[in-house]
Order: sequence, then C-alpha cells, then structure tokens
Amino acid sequence: MSEKRDTSERLFATNKKAFHDYFILDRLEAGIALLGTEVKSIRGSRLNLRDSYALIRKGEAFLLNCHISPYSHGNRQNHDPLRVRKLLLHRKEIRKLIGRTQERGLTLVPLRVYLRRGRIKVELGLARGKKLHDKRETERRKEMDREARAAVKRHR
Repeated sequence: MSEKRDTSERLFATNKKAFHDYFILDRLEAGIALLGTEVKSIRGSRLNLRDSYALIRKGEAFLLNCHISPYSHGNRQNHDPLRVRKLLLHRKEIRKLIGRTQERGLTLVPLRVYLRRGRIKVELGLARGKKLHDKRETERRKEMDREARAAVKRHR
C-alpha cells in the first residue's frame, strides 16, 4: 500500500541546527499540550526550536527550551515563553523511546513544528551527535552538490 502524503500541512518552524549537529536516526510525530496564547503565537510563526530538546521523565515526554514568544494581544495571563510543555505520545511509543534514549549518545530533538488537520504537531528526531569531522564532511558534500547543480544550470 502506498502512503499518501498529507498536503494540508502548514510549517511553522524547522530546527536547522539539529540537522547540522546530529545524525537523525529515526523520526516520530507527537502532539503538544499548549495554552491558547501559545497556539496564537505559533500560528504567527513566533517560535524558536534552536536549543530545544525532548526529555522522558516518569513515563511522560516533555519539550524543554522551546521558545514561544508571548502573544502580542495577550493580557496579563500570557504564557511563559520557555515553560516546559508536555508531548502527547502513546504509552507504547514512550516505552520505545525510553529504550532507545538509554543507548549511549542518543537524544530526542524537535525537528519541526507544523499544523496538520487543525492540530499543532512536533516532529521529533532520535539523534546521535556529530563530531567536528562529521560536520565538515556534511558541509563539504553540500558544497559539492551546490556546485554540481550550478554547473548543470550553466550548461543548459
């Protein structure tokens, strides 16, 4: 059976630094428990995933260091920009992640935040950190691909 890609997806933020600093081994979609003012800020693309990460504590998953700017029209009950947010995953998925993150050097990093069927979702990546030489290798490959595309474009 072929998997149809949902085209009604709206992207709010990506974590480009995660792709630079980590090898992404596996991907997983999770819901996120948000307050009303956070949803409005996210819909305005006012969030930053740069230094954020996910953690599993007492059988629950949490998103830490994700900065969601205060809503501009929010009142005194506006949210804290760096509060810890609960990730909504099935118990089976959490158990699987506990096993995988206990392995040496694996961590959970958010890769992107998007809207799917009216719900805000977070794509988590099970990641292993890159060493400096790995980062240089990745950068070298990107540069070679960029040059090859430019050469093909000039040739036409």
